[in-house]
Amino acid sequence: MVVPPWLSVPPPGYGGLEQVVAGLVDALVDRGHAVTLMGAGEAHGTAAEFLATLDELQYDRLGESLPELAHLARVNHLVSAADFDVVHDHTTIGPLVAGRREVPTVATVHGNPVGEYGTVLSDTDRGVGLVAISHAQRRLNPRLPWVGTVHNAMEIDTFPRKSVPSHGPVLWLARFSPDKGPDLAIRACRSAGLPLVLAGKCNEPAERRYYDEVVRPMLGPDVTVVLDADREAVLRLLVEARCLVMPIQWEEPFGIVMLEAMATGTPVVALRRGAVPELVRPGVTGLVCDRADELPAALREASGLDPADCVAHVARTFSTERMATGYEAVYRRFLVAATPRTAVREPARVVPG
Repeated sequence: MVVPPWLSVPPPGYGGLEQVVAGLVDALVDRGHAVTLMGAGEAHGTAAEFLATLDELQYDRLGESLPELAHLARVNHLVSAADFDVVHDHTTIGPLVAGRREVPTVATVHGNPVGEYGTVLSDTDRGVGLVAISHAQRRLNPRLPWVGTVHNAMEIDTFPRKSVPSHGPVLWLARFSPDKGPDLAIRACRSAGLPLVLAGKCNEPAERRYYDEVVRPMLGPDVTVVLDADREAVLRLLVEARCLVMPIQWEEPFGIVMLEAMATGTPVVALRRGAVPELVRPGVTGLVCDRADELPAALREASGLDPADCVAHVARTFSTERMATGYEAVYRRFLVAATPRTAVREPARVVPG
């Protein structure tokens, strides 16, 4: 299992991909598989064996290509057919270099497979199979070498949850970006006469700039801002919220925050974009709107939904056990179909650094 060199699995705070990978790793180990997690930094908190390709997480170099390329080069040296049956890659450019591995690779696509990212994926080595995280994501670029669709999932047994609907504030939980619609959340809550908590990731230059230029001028006494909350604070905010608002302005490939909300018993109010219809059961676990002007009424209505229905929906449909079953099927199908590979060199012992 290969993760980017800037991510800790599981994450200390915000981090959907990291939560998904942590849940998948532990579920596969529980099912009897020997799993090795390859990343950067110190040992991560999963049941897998951990191999570090770099001594420290490379978060301060997020967005640069060389840290990920160096990480993947070391991964390729560490992977041998004698030790592994399949590599599961969660990096952005992994599909481009996976062809140098002795072992077949499946790669989960975590972003939208269009634009520049779509160009990268279109050059995927023929020995690499791509896995979509939603049907909506896969429809955006159906010509890519997809080998399966497996919904993200998460372990929710330790989640706090409410037993009765909350009449607290509406919660927006995302990174500060126009794609996530915090401005629409403010307008919708003001129109509905409801208080709003904006809990946002705001530690990258583009996020800080958007917050300062667009969001800050819109703030008022009806909006509380929480920046870069840790995991414990996020879960507390979810439990206290009357609902989560998702006024997304892009084709969200999944949206793990919706699962997190429903797992605490908090319904979701969202615009019908991307994978939203695959995650939310309208009238049961939330409300799905076609237009932004429908959001205020939906925000008021959402507090009448049963928290138990939200929790049951995640436990039944988005369990880590179900995700692991889906990936097992992908691994087996792909291994049967994969062309036998010839090693291009002897794997080398790599010293992190």
